[in-house]
Amino acid sequence: MKLLIIDDHALVREGLVALLQQFEQAVDVLQASEAVEGLRLAEAHPDLDAVFLDLNMPDQGGMEVIPVFAKRRPHLPVIVLSSSEDPNDVSLALKSGAFGYLPKSASPRNVLSALRLVLAGEIYVPPLILNYTPTLAEEAPRPAPAAVGRMTERQTEVLRELCRGLTNKEISHVLNLSEKTTKSYITAIFRALGVVNRTQAAAAARQARIVTD
Repeated sequence: MKLLIIDDHALVREGLVALLQQFEQAVDVLQASEAVEGLRLAEAHPDLDAVFLDLNMPDQGGMEVIPVFAKRRPHLPVIVLSSSEDPNDVSLALKSGAFGYLPKSASPRNVLSALRLVLAGEIYVPPLILNYTPTLAEEAPRPAPAAVGRMTERQTEVLRELCRGLTNKEISHVLNLSEKTTKSYITAIFRALGVVNRTQAAAAARQARIVTD
């Protein structure tokens, strides 16, 4: 496994490296102290599995960098690290293309849970934020017709199976896909619908009449 940490505080980077090495001893962790260096490392290492990105850095804010990663490496999970626990920052980061949001007050267990989740193709929203903003977890925004129209036929098929409550493994079996491909489709579906979890995706699909049951 190869991971990238972009944070201007060396102490934060080293602490996260130590934690990630407990998660998997063979993990290779690259470090960058600024956004430009981080983007360069991401370009130089196409085999990266995930990126931890500080939201506030002196050279360029993480919020500005998230869309760059989403454009250059759309399937590379970016997990935001931030001292902010403002629900608006969480929402904006996820809408900008982040796969997860971790307050720096998060426990080591939550950090590893977030990593496992995004590596599985899901979106991680911190429990603390969910407590403050139940609409983020429980209510799905009404998808714009243009966003729904950008979904491919295959993505729509995956979404229909997701609405039936099937797991990634079951969807892969039904549609004759690899689990990795199914995860990529689900991530793309979340982005297209502007949602962060399967419950929201199913609700949005019904609102858009992609499914009617």
